[in-house]
Amino acid sequence: MKLAATLILISLMPTAALASPNQCESDKYHQYVDASLEWYKNLVELTVQKHPDLKEVSDWFMQGRMNHFELNREAFDWYLANDATHLNLDSSVESWLKLSQQDVKALSQQNTTLGQTAKKAFNDRQTKPHPKNYELRSAFADLLTHPADIKQPLNTYNEKMQRLAAITCK
Repeated sequence: MKLAATLILISLMPTAALASPNQCESDKYHQYVDASLEWYKNLVELTVQKHPDLKEVSDWFMQGRMNHFELNREAFDWYLANDATHLNLDSSVESWLKLSQQDVKALSQQNTTLGQTAKKAFNDRQTKPHPKNYELRSAFADLLTHPADIKQPLNTYNEKMQRLAAITCK
């Protein structure tokens, strides 16, 4: 009976509490990446609703954000397993990974899955901006100055970030 009760209690514990610190940190960082991508997706959708003419540049922008965050996701896991000098786990999750442009360039030259992901992000940073990039950035700035327009997605993002901040990986 005691064994059954113990097994039930263990099954009810949050996964992070049972995971190794590295797995917990990886999961936490992945959740940060997912929350960030969702925030940008919502920001883009709200912008396109107000400015349908910015759909193409919004798609371009969102692809760049996806490339950036997917690189961060993969690079975080690689550095966590291989070289923690690029990590600052004593700060907030948004600041855990420290990647310079030189780091991204070096990663992009590797013949690995991480290298291919880094190459996409590096190329994004090297290519000429979309011709409507300035209009998109201006539309974002305008949207962000109207808190009521972004209340729901911003609250969702902030709630996710608060939940992440509460997770300790020890």
